[in-house]
Amino acid sequence: MSEQSKKLNLANFTLRQMMELEACTRCGECIEACPTFSEAQNEEIHPLQKIQRTKSFWKADHLGLLARLFGIRKATAEDLAAFSQGTYQCTLCARCHEVCPVRIDTRPLWISMREQLVEWGLYPEFFDTLRDRVTTQHNISGDANENRLVWTQNMERVPEGLDRKTGTGTVYFMGCVGAMYPRVYGVPQSFVQIMERAGEDLTTLGGSEWCCGFPLQIAGMGSHAHALAHHNVEAVRAIGARRLVTTCPSCYHMWAHEYPGILGEPLGFEVLHATELLVDLIKDGRIKLHGFPMPVTYHDPCDLGRTSGIYDAPRRIIEAIPGIQFTEMADNREMALCCGGGGDAEMADPELTAAVGKRRILQAQETGAKVVISACQQCDRTLAEAARKNRIRVRAMDIVQVVWQAMQG
Repeated sequence: MSEQSKKLNLANFTLRQMMELEACTRCGECIEACPTFSEAQNEEIHPLQKIQRTKSFWKADHLGLLARLFGIRKATAEDLAAFSQGTYQCTLCARCHEVCPVRIDTRPLWISMREQLVEWGLYPEFFDTLRDRVTTQHNISGDANENRLVWTQNMERVPEGLDRKTGTGTVYFMGCVGAMYPRVYGVPQSFVQIMERAGEDLTTLGGSEWCCGFPLQIAGMGSHAHALAHHNVEAVRAIGARRLVTTCPSCYHMWAHEYPGILGEPLGFEVLHATELLVDLIKDGRIKLHGFPMPVTYHDPCDLGRTSGIYDAPRRIIEAIPGIQFTEMADNREMALCCGGGGDAEMADPELTAAVGKRRILQAQETGAKVVISACQQCDRTLAEAARKNRIRVRAMDIVQVVWQAMQG
């Protein structure tokens, strides 16, 4: 597609989003809040510039003579390339939304911009590989999908019924990161052992679990996630479960907030993030916690906190551990800094997202914590790597790993 034919397709944006583009007051509050701009100082990244670019594109394309009268020119190849770079260097953390005085819903707006860039063919080349992996091999790693339970192989004892046991009350959706990446195998291992000790009837989709589609949706390739959604929902329905639980906030967001819209109907079962279920099990006395030996802090995952509104459940779990030393980071809850691992940004610019991760792990270190707890396997992985690279003696652990350790006495 030539630059001359690259017109902004208004079908990629909702009416609300078109109004939000005009509602931007250009106050600049979002600039300081943007974690990737703070590290790169590239104006193409920050929200104000992305909004301005998009407004100029659609006005130049659709207002004709009126646009020329106001000095609005057609986008050049350089303009489009700069817009693409800035849009894909965003981690979609939505921190900008929290400071926006007119409450522009920025995260969906950035995804709509990515959908437009995909339509134009202006996106990082690796996303073609990502799309092909997920749509053909059904996971983000490219490994054999039937190996989704490989993390059980080094467990001393594997709970019974984990592989597609029909009639089971709860399905554990493992997610690609937890199931396929050895660094975080401890998360599904801990979770299934907690559920067994709590007497919870639990199974998984095993090799029938497909990627939830979240990486494609946020890349601007959301249409490719529809077949994944239909497959996954039918697989859970076939088991007859009354609820689905996931330790991954991105998977949780897709199941709870995107799948019903994709299917055009209710799922027919409850969807919970693991922290919500753990809180109930602790309250009911089905999980007994003893102690945890090291001071901790908590990192709010963007997809669990700002995107899905779950802030209290993880903190209630931590505070239920007897005698635990818990200190909040300077930026927490709605204003928590991103770990750098979100928004597929690591695929576009790994050095930039590593810089964002360093900033967050330094905040954890400032609390005096020896462990930074999160409730997201991607955050666990990113923060652990930031600590390793920067020689910071703070260990990253998932909250289910902390709970399992605190249950040992």
